[in-house]
Amino acid sequence: MSRWKYYEIKDGKLVRKKRTCPKCGEGVFMAEHGDRVSCGKCGYTEFRSAKEGKG
Repeated sequence: MSRWKYYEIKDGKLVRKKRTCPKCGEGVFMAEHGDRVSCGKCGYTEFRSAKEGKG
């Protein structure tokens, strides 16, 4: 049941808390690492700048 921590209901609508992969589309979340976010399905990665950090 841990998958439900990725969703939230606001004003009667489903809201996704995590980012989704731009290549794979809706339903595939991106993993958050300290310096990057990456897709486990296709390998798409976006690096964060040093001042952004995690979160």
